[in-house]
Amino acid sequence: MILMLLPTADYDPTESSVPWQAMRNAGIEVCFATPEGLPAYADSRLVDIGFGPLNPLLMTRDADRASYARMIETPSFQAPLAYADIDPNLYDGLLIPGGHAKGMRSLLESDQARRIVLHFFKADKPVAAVCHGVLLLARTLDPDSGLSVLHGRKVTALLANTMELPAWIITAPWLGRYYRTYPQTVEAEVTAALSSPANFLRGPLVATRDSAGQTQRGFVVRDGRLLTARWPGDCHRFAAEWLGLLSDTRT
Repeated sequence: MILMLLPTADYDPTESSVPWQAMRNAGIEVCFATPEGLPAYADSRLVDIGFGPLNPLLMTRDADRASYARMIETPSFQAPLAYADIDPNLYDGLLIPGGHAKGMRSLLESDQARRIVLHFFKADKPVAAVCHGVLLLARTLDPDSGLSVLHGRKVTALLANTMELPAWIITAPWLGRYYRTYPQTVEAEVTAALSSPANFLRGPLVATRDSAGQTQRGFVVRDGRLLTARWPGDCHRFAAEWLGLLSDTRT
């Protein structure tokens, strides 16, 4: 069984439901956990409110919204566990989607979520994170070393200069800091947790969105049993690589 950590609200519907759909299709059971054990829904602007004329650039794709609609109807989604009630020994892998609106902070700043993450790294179980989800890993410290569990690893995450900052600039006139979860960019904070800046991999200069039929357009980084990706446009490849990682772990 795979554990997926969600915040109270505001996560990305693509980054959660595309890997969920892939796992469901593969017959892999997913357990959801939220801060208080209540169902948690994705960022409504990404699901249905939209961005007006910027929808083609920023809105969740129709196929991925359909996956999200299926996910939130399932009994496991409707009855999540609370972080504090999670026994991580019961799970074979951990998946952490991202998102940038303020509700994500309930995941990214959670001591209980960091407790769960630490178990998976210490046990060398598969871990996958995308976008802001990688921040939770960066903030999880190994008590034996005092360093982030990402120290010595190669990763990727939301890029500052080609993703996070441009999205903030073009939407700031009416959405303010909607695209700035924290004053420091995701890329800057994650990079600071690594043993070398060279271990943060940015992928191709021009990012292109992948799809179920064109997973090669996505970019992910696999380092042992750790898988990371940058943004929703990587998530079909992210999901496929995650299934491969889980298969490799079982053999």
